[in-house]
Amino acid sequence: MDRDNRILGLAGLAVKAGKAACGEFAAEKLIRSGMAKIVLVASDASDNTKKKFTDKCTYYKVPIYICSTKEKLGHATGREERSSIALSDAGFSNAIEKLMKQSGGNDIESQ
Repeated sequence: MDRDNRILGLAGLAVKAGKAACGEFAAEKLIRSGMAKIVLVASDASDNTKKKFTDKCTYYKVPIYICSTKEKLGHATGREERSSIALSDAGFSNAIEKLMKQSGGNDIESQ
């Protein structure tokens, strides 16, 4: 199983466990509440969306990663296309961050 599928699988489990917020508004709310541990933003999200989440995550000191696509993020969460997912569980977040750092690919951006 490749890295992206493992990350999406963990994100999907977090959603099913009620430990994640999907979509721009829900993810932004979780970040502002101080409960977000990590944020995933789709690589094909608009530049405005990427900038908004990068700025919010920088301000609230939440790691952010640009990965996958809106279609794949949505599929992993059992919904339609999603441009962002914010996770509130430290266990899922640590596992995803570990996978992201392992590959060191150029599709990873961390703040």
